[in-house]
Amino acid sequence: MDDLLTISEVAERSGVASSALRFYEDKKLIRSVRAGSGHRQYPRHVLRRIAFIVFAQKVGLSLEEIAEEIAKLPEDHTPSGQDWSKLSKRWTERVEEKIAELEKLRSGLTACIGCGCLSLARCKFANPGDRLGNYGHGPLRWLVKSRKKTK
Repeated sequence: MDDLLTISEVAERSGVASSALRFYEDKKLIRSVRAGSGHRQYPRHVLRRIAFIVFAQKVGLSLEEIAEEIAKLPEDHTPSGQDWSKLSKRWTERVEEKIAELEKLRSGLTACIGCGCLSLARCKFANPGDRLGNYGHGPLRWLVKSRKKTK
């Protein structure tokens, strides 16, 4: 069967380690068939699924979310452009949130670290009177949604 690839071939073509491929298979994200020797062999279209998994992880989807999305794709052939388009539409908001968060982080790097005081509790510019302390613990300035301190 020329359409089947060994695990080594899939790892090389996808840039994903063989151990990760076995993990994805254990999580039912991809499937293999077993050769007479018991070795895993993958249909060529699995490369697209692996690319999807890698991209989805970079977007910030959990493995559970990825599994839910992959379940919507056909298993027996390469998904069409339309299939991928339907899935990716749902990610646009998530990508936009991630971009906004990174832009906030970038602008904060020069504002907070650039002055040299390195103390939000004492900083007269970024946190006068430690007002952020009233809202809870942690990196409040970096969180997309502010938490309010419970009274």
